[in-house]
Formats: sequence, structure tokens, C-alpha cells
Amino acid sequence: MPHRARMRELMMGIEGLALLRTAIDADDEFVAARVAEMRHLADPDADGLPVPKELTELDAAAGYAAWAGGYDSLPNFVIAVEEPAVRSLTATLPAGRALDAACGTGRHAVHLAARGHEVTGVDQSPEMLAHAAGKVPGARFETGTLEKLPLPDESFDLVVCALALSHLPSVAPAVGELRRVLAPGGRLIVTDIHPVIALLHGQALFKHPAGGLAFVRNHVHWASDYLTAFRAHGLDVRSCQEPLFAGPLPPGGYEERIPDAAQAAWQGTPSAIVWEAVPR
Repeated sequence: MPHRARMRELMMGIEGLALLRTAIDADDEFVAARVAEMRHLADPDADGLPVPKELTELDAAAGYAAWAGGYDSLPNFVIAVEEPAVRSLTATLPAGRALDAACGTGRHAVHLAARGHEVTGVDQSPEMLAHAAGKVPGARFETGTLEKLPLPDESFDLVVCALALSHLPSVAPAVGELRRVLAPGGRLIVTDIHPVIALLHGQALFKHPAGGLAFVRNHVHWASDYLTAFRAHGLDVRSCQEPLFAGPLPPGGYEERIPDAAQAAWQGTPSAIVWEAVPR
């Protein structure tokens, strides 16, 4: 079945979400503005509105291969709140052997290396790894998947896996692999887009360098899914954070065209979920 980016309808959805969340407390002027914008968006004869565009769905390997060159160039509202949480959790840990699993272009690997860790990065995209290796020349990088890490048992004191598990149908196999490579007494930090965002905001959409739009699918994993996987693989949760949306709106996207509605729709919702766990 072909996929389409129905920008007009997506904008109407944001307007509707803003109304749903603010209808009781918002002033009449704000509500009237949302209704007026929805009427304009629903008008088939309105000028200047975006038209539907064909979308290509790519698996994670192909998607991030295509996305690698532009991944670091645009602000990301999930990374904006996820990254400070990870840095806070790692700030007091002693330097040791650290794994950045699904490291992408190496944003966490850079920070871990700067803190004195001996860093290994694993990702299934050689294109993303090339960017990471350029940022952290002293680190070791390997090609591999979260479901089958190319690493020995109990080989890391710290394992970080950031914004990756939503691309998997189930978190359990990856959690098992992350636990396998974690040394006794080690620390596991797993982050992802929050399930509320995965449910409402949808897929990881990007501009394909060859032209057009593409996306990598996000799956909704609830907190109970993580807790079940952690328990099954002998991990105890030390903490869980749900940092709230703090912007920015995706630049150049449909939400920037309706900023008041978009801010109202997302304000106060959690953007990321950040787990800290230790082996039992």
C-alpha cells in the first residue's frame, strides 16, 4: 500500500489536538483562531496549502544510510531533552568501558570519550558509523544490530542505547543483548521517543537526498513493555525520566506553519523516556 504525507490533514490534526488539550482552559480568542485555521485547511479551494506527497518507507538500515548526511544538521525536539538527561546520569560514573549501542553519528560517543571512557560504538548503518568515527577517532566502531551485538559477554561497564528501540517491533530481544554485554555492577541507560509521541507524532520522517520524503517506522512501546523486558533479562530499574517537550518545532515542517497550535498541542507532553537500570 503506498504511503502519502497528507500535510493538510496533519495540520488539521495538530489544530484538533491543540483544541482537545485546551478547550476548557483556553480563552475564546485562541479557540476561535484554531477553528478558523481548521476551516481554512478544510477549504478545498484555499491557496498556498501543501499538497499530499508520496512517502517511501525504508527499514532502519536503508533509512539511516540515506539520512546520515543530514542527520546532524537539523534541531530535534526529542534530542533536545533526551541528551541532557543522559549526560546527567553519566556525569558521576567513573571512566570505564562504554558501549554506545545504535550509536548513529556518535553524539553520545563524543561525550563519553570526553569523559575518559574507552568507547565502542555499534550501528547497523556503515554510513552513520563513518560520521561517528570522524568525530571520535580514538573509539572503536563495529557494524551490527541491537538484536545481535558483535561483542563478547559482560564486556562493558556502561551501556547506552539511545532513540533506537522504537524502530523494533519488540524491545525484548534488544534488551536481552544489552544485558548480555553489560558487566556485573555496570549501568544501562536506554532512551527512546516517548510512546505518546510515537503514538501521536508518528514516524521518523526525513527528506531523502535523492528527492522526496521517506520515513523509518516507529513502533509504540509502553512503559510496561520496557519493565517486562528488564525484569525478564535480570535488570532492576534505578530511575525513569520523562522529559517534557521544550521545542523547537521541526524546522521547515508543517508545524512551523501553525506554531500556536503546535505549541499548544505538544506543550507539557513527554518527548522522551529515559531508563537507568542495573544487573540484578
